[in-house]
Amino acid sequence: LFPQAVPNTFLIDKQETTPCKATCPIHQDAAGYIALVAKEKYKEAMEVIRRANPLPAVCGRVCFHPCETECRRKLVDEPIAIQQLKRFVYDWCYEHGVGMEIPEIEEEKKEKVAIIGSGPSGLACAYDLRQKGYKVTIFEAFDEPGGMLRTCIPEFRLPRNILDRDIDYIKGMGVEIKTGIKVGKDIDFDKLREDYDAVYIATGAYAGKKMGIPGEDAEGVFDSVEFLIKVNMTAKPKGIVSGNVMIVGGGNSAVDAARVALRLGAKKVDIYYRRTEREMPADEFEVEQARAEGVGLNIMTAPVEILTENGKVKAVRCIRMDMTEPDETGRRRPVPIEGSEYEVDYDYVIMAISQEPDLTAIEGKKGFEITKWNTIDVNSDNMTTGVKGVFAGGDVVRGPASVVEAMCDGKKAAIAIDQYLSGVKEKDIKVDYDANIVKRKEEVDWVEYYKEKARQSRVKMRELEPEVRRKNFDEVLLGFSEDEAIKEAERCLHCGPCVECYECVRVCEPEAIIHDDKDEIIELDVGTIIVATGYKQMDGAEVKQFMYGRHPDVLTALEFERLVNAAGFTEGKIVTSKGKEPESIAILHCIGSRDENYHKYCSSVCCMYALKLAHLVKERTNAEVYQLYIDMRAKGKGYEEFYNRLLREGVRFIRGRAASVTTFYLYPEEKGKIIVRCEDTLLNRIRRIPVDMVVLCMAIEPTEDAQRIANIFNISRSQDGFFLEKHPKLAPVETANDGVFIAGACQGPKDIPDSVAQGGAAGAAALSLIDKGEVEIEGAIAVINEEICSGCRICNNLCPYSAIEFDEEKKVSRVIEALCKGCGTCVSACPSSAITALHFTDEQIIAEIEGVLI
Repeated sequence: LFPQAVPNTFLIDKQETTPCKATCPIHQDAAGYIALVAKEKYKEAMEVIRRANPLPAVCGRVCFHPCETECRRKLVDEPIAIQQLKRFVYDWCYEHGVGMEIPEIEEEKKEKVAIIGSGPSGLACAYDLRQKGYKVTIFEAFDEPGGMLRTCIPEFRLPRNILDRDIDYIKGMGVEIKTGIKVGKDIDFDKLREDYDAVYIATGAYAGKKMGIPGEDAEGVFDSVEFLIKVNMTAKPKGIVSGNVMIVGGGNSAVDAARVALRLGAKKVDIYYRRTEREMPADEFEVEQARAEGVGLNIMTAPVEILTENGKVKAVRCIRMDMTEPDETGRRRPVPIEGSEYEVDYDYVIMAISQEPDLTAIEGKKGFEITKWNTIDVNSDNMTTGVKGVFAGGDVVRGPASVVEAMCDGKKAAIAIDQYLSGVKEKDIKVDYDANIVKRKEEVDWVEYYKEKARQSRVKMRELEPEVRRKNFDEVLLGFSEDEAIKEAERCLHCGPCVECYECVRVCEPEAIIHDDKDEIIELDVGTIIVATGYKQMDGAEVKQFMYGRHPDVLTALEFERLVNAAGFTEGKIVTSKGKEPESIAILHCIGSRDENYHKYCSSVCCMYALKLAHLVKERTNAEVYQLYIDMRAKGKGYEEFYNRLLREGVRFIRGRAASVTTFYLYPEEKGKIIVRCEDTLLNRIRRIPVDMVVLCMAIEPTEDAQRIANIFNISRSQDGFFLEKHPKLAPVETANDGVFIAGACQGPKDIPDSVAQGGAAGAAALSLIDKGEVEIEGAIAVINEEICSGCRICNNLCPYSAIEFDEEKKVSRVIEALCKGCGTCVSACPSSAITALHFTDEQIIAEIEGVLI
């Protein structure tokens, strides 16, 4: 009733994980760094990015950003440029020399881990393992680290110096990278297993697949990976292709190969894809970039033969395709159109169909399971391979995938390896990477929710002109300026709503904030228990005659309390549902209490909080205030004086219970008003009071789970449902169950001063019991005559205090004297009459009577 009397406590609204984070394979806190960019806190944004991402410079340029696909801003206009904002943060921090500090390793561990492959998966695994203190060595077959990031992604998308920055950061943490070493050729796999405590295989998928068409082995036919490696790892790649170049495939590798071929001097470059453009797996943005540079796109077409002359490519015979009806999976298949073949002249053909792993590293090694796709089969729960201490992930497991998906596998493997090296058996290793992803419990129509949101176009990143960039390998995208980044970041809807920027954690000196806290059940050894579970307010809808829930200006006292609170949604202004200040307000006492139809008891606090609300109304408005009461119970210190003050302030007191509330008017002055009908017992007549608002002082009830709590702690309840004290005068905070005390409104309706006093008394009583170190048992407890006891166990089941145990050896029951309360339940129920009350046997009672009479 008095929210301002409770110490202020802040809460963090985490109804759900933001869609961008939930969708991201590595669960990057995108909304967090975006919020910080909007506040110009770039260093802090960099710290947020590095929490989950070991390759921020790389991902800021080549991530396929699934986060943007799920961004709710697209329901308003366009998704936030999440990837490009990450790039801005990294570039700004690097340029200004902040956020590049190498983290200190808190605890160095003796275990060593070998990682095969320095691509995104291997680097991510190394980054996380090194943070945990492990000694990590990466083995890379090429002469420079980076895996496919270096060998297969064109420099105009990912400049080599940018890649080197991320790799140097990881090396700076203490990760050793040995290049030019191909495991399975330069060093045996078993040797690694001997020298290291765990091994992670992340060798990627470099081997290109063939279409199986005639002429595929002719000179001038390349696999796309082979082609890109040759270009990226050659100092002067000019001359590798020229003339007319055909690219076969629809993925990012095909688009990259096409754009590279243009830059190498090809006159004409065309992509051929056998499905529709909509079905191309390549990034739509990259396709548009290629098209702007002059790359042609031929869809629904596939090559059937490569025509040669003197062993070299001369032309390609193609056939047009059609799509079948959707199959049971909903996917349509391309089928050739008979008679649609035609020939096109080309000098080079680059196949970008797909890739598969090169498994040289484990060739001939026992224990590995290989799938039909030539990938390593792993347990998806923990990345284990079935070979002790060996884990695998990335493209060598998934097949050709994305950078961020490979990183996800690396991070999952790091968790699994940490568990393995900590002594967890492989079969028990469990990596729940989505454990902290929270889904919203209720469904929300987000289109409707954001329909009033003002539209604001996405900031377009500056780029080199197509005619300029197609002639060189300079980076195409030029990045955001600071103003552009801030403008774009401000578009974020913060739909989490917590964005997990952790700024609150950074500034909280007491370190009181735990973002990943979870509900948990714990067991505590305690000597005493204080039950202070409070009360609940009666539902106003149960008393139908007062229109609660049917009229917006009929409120309960708690709702009105929140209305007048300065921290409330009206900032303390008292207004009706129409936003206007009320001219009159009626406060109705004893709704649901002191009532034969609901609760006979008095709710104790209504009179005084009703006066307080009336005082606040008088203080803030010019409204007439009516108090409809049965009796004014001002029993506390200063309460009567407060009541007299309200009389002087002009509050109108009407002695009589309100009968009903209606909007049906009889007189012109009642039109548009809420009419309260009541009997004024002082005037001895029925009255109709037209007002703008009605406040209901609802009855106080026991909590809904009061019976469950009573069962747990073995507490009795009074007829009205509140917990029952041991004695109303001698033991007002004790219960019949020793060591269990009650305090506050769970024992009965009471106001704050009484609750505080009773809480203090319960605390003192609980401490007193613990400090004494002994328990005074009841004088009249049950005793069992073992010679008569039949062992039927009826008393064991009936005892409300669990004070009777069964002796399995003697087959008789025994009383635990410290627990027995002498209630007599067992005495009356014993069929053998083996149980009596101590000092109250028939003989003892008769002897006492005779002693009195004689």
